[in-house]
Parts: sequence; C-alpha cells; structure tokens
Amino acid sequence: MASDQIKTAAGAALLVLSGALLFATGMLSLSVPIVLAALATTGLAVGSLLIGTTGEGRAV
Repeated sequence: MASDQIKTAAGAALLVLSGALLFATGMLSLSVPIVLAALATTGLAVGSLLIGTTGEGRAV
C-alpha cells in the first residue's frame, strides 16, 4: 500500500534526523536548547510510532 510506504519512509526519516541531531550534539559537546532537544526526542517517538503502525493487524 502506498500509505504504508509513506508512513515507513516518513518514520525512518524522522528517526534518522532526530537521532543524528541528538548524537551529533552529544559527540561535539554542543549546548542544545531544551526546546530543540525536546523536539528531537518527540521526533524519535513519532518516527517509531509511524513505523510500528504500518501494515495489517495489531500495532507493534
């Protein structure tokens, strides 16, 4: 289904971007505003939710 492919792609993009943002700031010892860190962690949660609810049947 096209909807499942879109949800999977969007979820994967959110996971990669949010994870990269958090990982890079930790590795470079940069100070991140709390709002940006909160958005990044929310992006991880939403990306996981999108990927977990694709397909038929019960959500993972």
